[in-house]
Amino acid sequence: MANIENGRQSVDTTSIRTSISSSHIDDESSLGSDSEINGFTSERRTDKYGFIGGAQQFSEETAQEVPIQVIRQRELKWIDMLSHWDKWMIKRFNKVRLRCQKGIPPALRGRAWLYLSGGKVKKEQNQGKFQELDRQEGDPKWVDVIEKDLHRQFPFHEMFVSRGGHGQQDLFRVLKAYTLYRPEEGYCQAQAPIAAVLLMHMPAEDAFWGLVQICEKYLPGYYSPGLEAVQLDGEILFALLRRVSPISYRHLEKHKIDPILYMTEWFMCAFSRTLPWASVLRVWDMFLCDGVKIIFRVGLVLLKCMLGTREKLKSCQGQYETMELLRAIEPRYMQEGFLVHQILEVPITARDVEREHHSQLKRWRKKRGELSFKSPPRMHGARIILLAEPPRRQDLQQNPTIVLEQPTPQIKKGKEDKKSKRKSMKKVIEEIPNPYPLPTDPSPALPSDPLPSPPVAEPLPPPLNQS
Repeated sequence: MANIENGRQSVDTTSIRTSISSSHIDDESSLGSDSEINGFTSERRTDKYGFIGGAQQFSEETAQEVPIQVIRQRELKWIDMLSHWDKWMIKRFNKVRLRCQKGIPPALRGRAWLYLSGGKVKKEQNQGKFQELDRQEGDPKWVDVIEKDLHRQFPFHEMFVSRGGHGQQDLFRVLKAYTLYRPEEGYCQAQAPIAAVLLMHMPAEDAFWGLVQICEKYLPGYYSPGLEAVQLDGEILFALLRRVSPISYRHLEKHKIDPILYMTEWFMCAFSRTLPWASVLRVWDMFLCDGVKIIFRVGLVLLKCMLGTREKLKSCQGQYETMELLRAIEPRYMQEGFLVHQILEVPITARDVEREHHSQLKRWRKKRGELSFKSPPRMHGARIILLAEPPRRQDLQQNPTIVLEQPTPQIKKGKEDKKSKRKSMKKVIEEIPNPYPLPTDPSPALPSDPLPSPPVAEPLPPPLNQS
């Protein structure tokens, strides 16, 4: 898997990039064409996440049901936080973190992700940038690769099930725009599921800036040529595993199983193609709040659960058996409640990750020299991102998606004009019957019914003669 390029040892990135997109779903099994859909449109069942029966298996069985009253209470709390975002992030970030750990309400998840990642601020500070990139043609080299990958991204989700549908069109726009925004990085196939998850929760422009933040702040260097940042994080994961699960660490070391073999798709896709969807959403809630340490914790939990006891290792006598076991993780370990609890119990902090990063970087330089692609420093969570780039007040204003324009009557300055205007308005209101009366209101007179005529006055009798 390793080869020598320009005098340094590197991993065969072509095979890694290809395997990410084709490891689970190949071209032939995709539900990307309309002809494949037409046979079962009336019988297909879509779950609450938008997946057509069976794609994200164990989703409903492993999802935690939250009472609707609790969801409504959480929505009110999140609306308040989003309305005063900078104050909450600076003064009460621990409360924000706790609410992310409990799960962001589905109705506000897209908006919350955009605020947590810093994509909202980035978008406001670069007004019109996405539209400018969207109008450009794009590099044909990347455009061809992106078009080939569109139907592979969650082909059983109702948003991406149809070739050329609105979901695939928006996914193409976002990925093409990123290649123009960062031409030195170009396109990596692992970016497609990241962008697709974002598109399930927000419009294309918001998804683009969310992707920019994940690629530059949360996982810098992951999608650059050479994938050196991913390999480095693989070594960090392996070193942290020694502390969390020594049995798993010794087993992987004994059979010389390189971390890049099992953690590449986990980390580059942020577990979006590994876990049931309910668990994916909870992991992303915490990931966008607390940074990459959540991704490390999830990987450590799965390795510990699958390889952490001697009984489990009895069936893993070699490299092949171990890899097969890690490719088929038991559903009980991916269950939403169990997984979130285990993630919060792992004693790994952002400082531990950063400390191990420095030690592994020193080893890398001794063995392979300097990194060929120098990525920006990694930021561990939403609060660090906010403090690094303080937003303006207008950057955090919530702009409504749908604006209803109501005509406002022109009011004249004079008092007499105001009175006459009020009288004329009253006359207009009185003349228009209510077409939708309440049960207590009298029924409106229909235009076809004749209006009742006023009673005719009877003639007065002649005056009496007083003589």
